[in-house]
Amino acid sequence: MRKIIKRLGYEPSSLTDWKTRNPNGNYKQLNSFVKKEIRLECAKEQFYLCSYCCRSVSGTSIDCMNEHVTARSIDQTRELDFSNIVTSCIEEHQCDNAHGNQPLPLTPFDSECETDIVFKLSGEAKACTPNATETIKVLNLNKAALVEERREIVTTILLDGNSAIDDRDLIQNMILELDKVKQGKLQPFSPVIVNVLRQWIA
Repeated sequence: MRKIIKRLGYEPSSLTDWKTRNPNGNYKQLNSFVKKEIRLECAKEQFYLCSYCCRSVSGTSIDCMNEHVTARSIDQTRELDFSNIVTSCIEEHQCDNAHGNQPLPLTPFDSECETDIVFKLSGEAKACTPNATETIKVLNLNKAALVEERREIVTTILLDGNSAIDDRDLIQNMILELDKVKQGKLQPFSPVIVNVLRQWIA
């Protein structure tokens, strides 16, 4: 995960207008235009990465959806709260699809989401705290296909031919490059790769 910073008090104007016209409305009643605006604004905030697995998302319903970090069934007062909504990929059995109505003890709004989950060269997500353990389980962040996808990306970057990169300055430059937002986007899985690189030189 990568920490998501929500602007204090901000929400798309279409959502504000809808809530003004429908003071007793709920998320299910939102029209498709407002849902689309929410999804796109969240994708921009997240630099077009899934809020949980950091896979690339387009901001359209083709590959992502609006996700309530605190599930609507847990706290109905937050179902129209933009500060509780992120964009998640729609991969089966992971992220939003796995989250459902379960509590999420470690969220992308927590700074610890970048340190309490670390990634191995194998692509496996490793928990450093009980909250991280539960979050990995709830979001199924160690789904076999996802682990393999991360492993391929990490080993491609860390291995130069058959030998591992061991130049500390080169790795630091790689981290800086991966952290750069280009045309409003981050590279797919870049927070995962940065996490591994930081461990590599620690």
